[in-house]
Amino acid sequence: MSKVPAAYQASEGSILDVDKAFYSGLSAAQSERRLVATHTVPMRDGLAWEVPAGHIFRIKVTEGAQVGDFNMWHLHNPRERMWASRTRQLQRAHVSTYDRLWSTLPYLRPMATIIDDTLADYGIDTQGGRVHDLLGTRCDPYVNRLLTGEDFDFHCHSNLVRAIEPWGLTEFDVHDVLNVFQCTGLNEDDQYFMKASPARQGDYLEFFAEIDLLCALSCCPGGDLSVDLWGPDARDPLTTCHPLGVEVYAVAESLLADWTSPRPAPYRGQHGRQALSVDWADIKRGRCC
Repeated sequence: MSKVPAAYQASEGSILDVDKAFYSGLSAAQSERRLVATHTVPMRDGLAWEVPAGHIFRIKVTEGAQVGDFNMWHLHNPRERMWASRTRQLQRAHVSTYDRLWSTLPYLRPMATIIDDTLADYGIDTQGGRVHDLLGTRCDPYVNRLLTGEDFDFHCHSNLVRAIEPWGLTEFDVHDVLNVFQCTGLNEDDQYFMKASPARQGDYLEFFAEIDLLCALSCCPGGDLSVDLWGPDARDPLTTCHPLGVEVYAVAESLLADWTSPRPAPYRGQHGRQALSVDWADIKRGRCC
C-alpha cells in the first residue's frame, strides 16, 4: 500500500521548514548552557513556571515512570496559547525531536520546538502505541462524574487549574494538552487507548522556547497509566504515581546569533470584509460612524 501524503506540507524556506542544524546544535552544546531554574512537580499535583524566549526547558522523569499533561501560554498574552489540534495537523499526532508546538489563531506561530527526546526511538509498538501524544486530552472531574457517578477533585484538569491561579488565570484558560511520556494510539475500533508509559528514570523531553512562555504541567493522578482508571478492572493507581522534574537553561548568546523569535501570522485579518475608509471630515459632519 502506497503512503498517503500529509495534508499540510512544508515548502522550502517556510516557517514549517525547520532548521534542524540549528536545533541540533542547541541540543549538542551542553557546555554552552547554564541552569537557571529547577522545579519539582509533586505527585498528583500541578505546577506552572516561566520560560523566557531563547531558553531551553526540560521535563524529566526523576523517579519512576510518570505521565504529565502539559499546557502553554504566551507569558504576556494568555489569549495566545498552545493549539493541540493544529499542532497535530502541522506536525504529528505523536511529537518528537524537531516538532513544534503551535499557538492559536490569530497568532499561529511556533511557541516551542522540541530539540531532544530520549524516547525518540520508541517508534510504534506491537499494539500501535506511540509516545508524547496530542490525540487525547487531560483527565477531568466532569468526565469522571459521568463515568462513575462520583466526584473526585484531583485530575489533570484540576491540577492545571490550581497551578495557573497565581498568574491570574482560571479554569477557562486550561486547554487541550500535550501528553508527555504517555503511550497512546487508536484501536481497531478507532477508539483512543492508553497503556503503560515506557519512560524510565532519566528520560526527558526538551524544548526551545520560541517566545516568552508560561508553562504548566500536571503529574497525572493515573501515574504511569499501567492501571485502568475506569471500567471493571479500575483501581486506585497511587502506587504507580511519581513526581516529575523541570529544568530551565539559559543559552549562550553566540548560539542564538542567527535566531529571531517568530512573529504572529502575517495574515491581515480582513476575513473577506471590505476595508473601511473613513474621512475625518465626514465624521465631523456626522455622516459616518
